[in-house]
Amino acid sequence: MEIERKFKLDAFPEHLPLLQASQVEQGYLSVSPTVRIRSKCCDGVTDYRLCIKGKGTLVREEVELPLEEEQFFRLKNLLHGDMIRKDYRVYSLSNGLKLECSLVDAGTENEFMYAEVEFSTEAEARAFVPPTFLGEDVTEIPGSSMSAYWQRTRG
Repeated sequence: MEIERKFKLDAFPEHLPLLQASQVEQGYLSVSPTVRIRSKCCDGVTDYRLCIKGKGTLVREEVELPLEEEQFFRLKNLLHGDMIRKDYRVYSLSNGLKLECSLVDAGTENEFMYAEVEFSTEAEARAFVPPTFLGEDVTEIPGSSMSAYWQRTRG
């Protein structure tokens, strides 16, 4: 189960402790249901994943499975469009939560930033008061998912 809120972001929050920085590529084999592949390179090590997400916004089912490199590239060949590229950073928030920030498709006309915070429970997610540097909460706004972005820019 995935429970997260999503926010617009103008810049990486350099005033927060950085926990991780990595480069991510992801592509969508399907947007309904959401079936995504992702490679994540951190400190010279690349991890490959297949992710399937159910319907929903704040709360939805998510199944993530590891992929071998060969499997990833075979699936990548099935994509209709270039992979989405992200400069992905994870920061520590003062309440013990993690803030996952992404600069998407940097240097293109589609460039944008967003941040996500994952929670253990729906009640915790609803009670969360976002820091002032986070922009609009777009969790429940149609078209704000990465799969919707994929459809707009690669579909």
